[in-house]
Amino acid sequence: MKKYVIIAFVAFTGLFSVKASAQAKIAHINAQALIESMPETKKAQADIETFAAGLEKESGTLVAEYNKKMADFDKSSATDSETMKQVKVKEIQDAQKRIQEYETLAREKIGNKQNELLKPVYDKARKAIEDVAKEKGYAYVIDSSSGSLLVSPTGDDILAAVKTKLGVPNTPAAPAAK
Repeated sequence: MKKYVIIAFVAFTGLFSVKASAQAKIAHINAQALIESMPETKKAQADIETFAAGLEKESGTLVAEYNKKMADFDKSSATDSETMKQVKVKEIQDAQKRIQEYETLAREKIGNKQNELLKPVYDKARKAIEDVAKEKGYAYVIDSSSGSLLVSPTGDDILAAVKTKLGVPNTPAAPAAK
């Protein structure tokens, strides 16, 4: 009799867990299309382009300086002494270096500006996706444009246990982005 009770209990809990997992609803969204369709994105992109144009104008000044130095060198190289040629070559190299450094700095500034202006847009979209998922009862939402999981129920993080099993040192990981 005890054997039948245990079998019935195992069967019941097995059915319950299958039923519980069958109820987890999954949805998908093209998050990139959502972001692109938001008016805030269009405004942010326009602001980024304006910012980049300003940096490009500054870069043009450096390029004009470089071109002037090159033209001066080409014009006077036949009559300049070796010492003067070396001085001018050094000036040209310095101008090239300033252009390269400025371009690197400009790319960094543009990236920072993009992050600054687009983060609120991404946050707003993520919040809306989470709200709709909650309202509609979706446990998981997958971004169909990238295949990444956007919404999931909270659960136990088994990273430490798996690292221990593999013999990998358990160093604290960075918190997961939400």
